[in-house]
Amino acid sequence: MTATFHAGERAVQQRAGVAERMAEIGPRVIRDYMPDQHRDFFAQLPFVLLGSLDAQGQPWASVLAQPPGFIRSPDATLLRLQALPDANDPLAQTLQAGASIGLLGLEPHTRRRNRANGRVMALDGSGFGLRIEQSFGNCPKYIQAREPVYLAPTKVPAAAVASSQLDAAALQLVRAADTFFIATAHPQALQPEGRADGVDVSHRGSKPGFVRVEVDEAGQQWLTAPDFLGNFFFNTLGNLAVHPQAGLLFIDYSTGDLLHVAVRAEILWDGADLAGFAGAQRLLRMQVLKVLRRPGALAMRWGDAQLSPVLEPTGAWA
Repeated sequence: MTATFHAGERAVQQRAGVAERMAEIGPRVIRDYMPDQHRDFFAQLPFVLLGSLDAQGQPWASVLAQPPGFIRSPDATLLRLQALPDANDPLAQTLQAGASIGLLGLEPHTRRRNRANGRVMALDGSGFGLRIEQSFGNCPKYIQAREPVYLAPTKVPAAAVASSQLDAAALQLVRAADTFFIATAHPQALQPEGRADGVDVSHRGSKPGFVRVEVDEAGQQWLTAPDFLGNFFFNTLGNLAVHPQAGLLFIDYSTGDLLHVAVRAEILWDGADLAGFAGAQRLLRMQVLKVLRRPGALAMRWGDAQLSPVLEPTGAWA
């Protein structure tokens, strides 16, 4: 029987002092099937976040959007998504039968979110299935309430811009962000019989400006973001403990621009930098490796954000 948490997650839980507690809680809340409320929840969403892994072991975070109803659940272990990524999306190269996928359903205006990890099946010209291997809910902490509206595409998005560094437009988006999504993976997820549940995509939110950008003496860009008190599963940090690469996704909620950033990440548990982020338990420090900026790629817009009330005692980043 596969353990609920892999060795990386258990190591981080041990360091945080919650290993025994999570060994008891994990099997009760992380299932190999979706409860009916999760199945109904996915069916009402107009977009979903996905994490995948390329052939080099680099995770990528992406998003698919269609009118509500594009996701359905034929049974408690299966989701069917009637959507496919466009050619510029990193998901277009990683979405293959048998591939490990992490999925996050998020309804920002109600601050609901549920996760489902598994493997791709029944991939065809209209969409794909996801056979569920892990299903669990997440708390509403740190979600900024903004209501999404799906817009039918009226024009072809502008050409994608790929580089090894964040350009001026990308820097502006990162520095103003109050949310980003992070995809991580267990290295065994690349293997046909490996841990499909080891690919994960998660949400990070705080006050605008919470992602700090720095450039070192060699001209290398680094991103630093606080990690706040959460559910103690440590799916993201546990993956990073055994496979220190991640894929970030930033969304411009007013234009539909998408920014994918491949990074190498480390967890900072203490030190002077931690003191600069009020309320943070740890920091994620991430070296920028690859950047893909996709102007107007997402056919959605959002209303103004209402910041999560749990952020009031944290620092002011902007």
